[in-house]
Amino acid sequence: MANAVGRTVLGAAMVVAPGPVARLWMGSRGSLESKMLGRTHGIRDVAVGAGLVWALENGESTHAWVTGAAISDAVDAAVTLAYWGDLPRRGRVMVLALAASSAVQMGVLAARTAR
Repeated sequence: MANAVGRTVLGAAMVVAPGPVARLWMGSRGSLESKMLGRTHGIRDVAVGAGLVWALENGESTHAWVTGAAISDAVDAAVTLAYWGDLPRRGRVMVLALAASSAVQMGVLAARTAR
């Protein structure tokens, strides 16, 4: 539940004000592009997080939601690694740590919820 709520809140913040988070991850280059990317990532996290919260509160299967979260987070980590040298030091470390740890957590939950 904590991951789902945190994902929803961070996602909503990225939709409303994508600049600060996007700049932290990608730097000041391409502010329009980073804002667009921030919003798309944000709405993805709102959808996955809210869906997971809904499933948990209604006793529904969480497998599809945690699998989607694991895949999304793994891709975020992989893209961060792929562009490692081009990203701001502080942001790339923070995003990699957050994305990789969440991908592992959600991957473990996906394996446990598989039927």
